[in-house]
Amino acid sequence: MRLKKRLMVNVAVLIVIALSVAAKLPNQQGAQTPVTRSAITFEIKNLGINTGGSIGGLVTKVNFTPSNLTASGIEASVDVNTINTDNSSRDEHLRSADFFDVARYPKISLKSVAFKHKSGNNYTGTFILTIKDKSKQIEMPFTFSDKENAIEFKGTFKINRLDFGVGGESMILSNDVTVNIDCEGKKQEPA
Repeated sequence: MRLKKRLMVNVAVLIVIALSVAAKLPNQQGAQTPVTRSAITFEIKNLGINTGGSIGGLVTKVNFTPSNLTASGIEASVDVNTINTDNSSRDEHLRSADFFDVARYPKISLKSVAFKHKSGNNYTGTFILTIKDKSKQIEMPFTFSDKENAIEFKGTFKINRLDFGVGGESMILSNDVTVNIDCEGKKQEPA
């Protein structure tokens, strides 16, 4: 039972983090980005085996202009109630005060601090990620593509789940969580 509870906590942390990162989908106007496709996945090792899942339901406010990174910004939030691990009782437990406490902390947020251009469509973003009452700075390498009528964002980052106060020390569950984001949104024309 103790192992199952720790696994559920860690899976929930991964899902929430992934959702938060996925919210970086760019939009040229700073309005909510109409997301047309998103795949937000996470991985964590449990007993030495990669375990993972996915999460959806993001809201973004983005002003990302590759030619003016200093003036660019991304804000995003997710509703913790969207956690999905393909197990409804585990999802409910993750929403409880034992884990994410959605009654007190219904949202997870992400806000950009700075961007750096690496090469081509490759960038690195510095963000403040807030889960429950813990805010930490993270860095995420990502690609940004501006297509005909769409923009695409792909990024990967790692966090330590303990930095956000989710779950405890475990000999069988890794502290490191890898989050992958692949999102596309409809390009907004300037008003």
